Amino acid sequence: MRLALTLIFALALCTPASATNPPAVQQGVPILLYHRFGPTVADGMTITTPVFESHLKYLKDNGYTVIPLRRLVDWYQKKAPAPPAKSVVIVEDDAHKTVYSDMLPLAKKYNVPVTVFVYPSAISNASYAMTWDQLRELKKSGLFDIQSHSYWHPNFKREKKKLKPAEFGKLVDTQLRKSKDRLEKELGSKVDLLAWPFGIYDDFLLGRAAAAGYTATFTIERHHAVSGDSVMKLPRYLLLNSDQGKAFTQILAGTAPQRKIVY
Repeated sequence: MRLALTLIFALALCTPASATNPPAVQQGVPILLYHRFGPTVADGMTITTPVFESHLKYLKDNGYTVIPLRRLVDWYQKKAPAPPAKSVVIVEDDAHKTVYSDMLPLAKKYNVPVTVFVYPSAISNASYAMTWDQLRELKKSGLFDIQSHSYWHPNFKREKKKLKPAEFGKLVDTQLRKSKDRLEKELGSKVDLLAWPFGIYDDFLLGRAAAAGYTATFTIERHHAVSGDSVMKLPRYLLLNSDQGKAFTQILAGTAPQRKIVY
């Protein structure tokens, strides 16, 4: 997301996962979504680098297995068996420059796979974003997969209100196809996973994503990915710097409180 854009988070009433449905929690896989890192909390999407490392250390010390996002998608698509117990997925949205400076060294240190969702208009262009060469270096590490986050990260809800239906459809197709094509051209690998900008999606957008060649898409709905979920709208936990200690363990357990997101 552009740094100028801010998501305002408000905690809703704390509603633990239902105690009547423990199998769904136990069998689900939390997808942990990060945005940017640094020594201090520069904005609502920043997680300090020490807090991020504390997450990785907790996972390692407590028997969790960080699996590639692709491994989870393969399970949904019946190409692989169910992930092992205590599996976790780590992803990042936006390809912020701190992915290269802060996330990459820690991913190497703890040997964890990461999927980065990129909107290509910012790459080698915006001061806050990574460069194409840096993305290539991530890919060469063998730990990072690079996937799509649309072309310039539009708010589809707002664009739909402003544009006529045909114009909106053209915008959506351009955003989804141009991102996929550019990433595949620059990095030479398959791009068929899409993280929705701002987590916004509906049936129309899901249909356009499938038509553009995406086989799985991702939201920011705050719960574990379970067997009953659609592979075209898999949930992710959007992490804040406050998600540490007890709050982080609640996320892993599937008992974290919900958050209402206001755009």
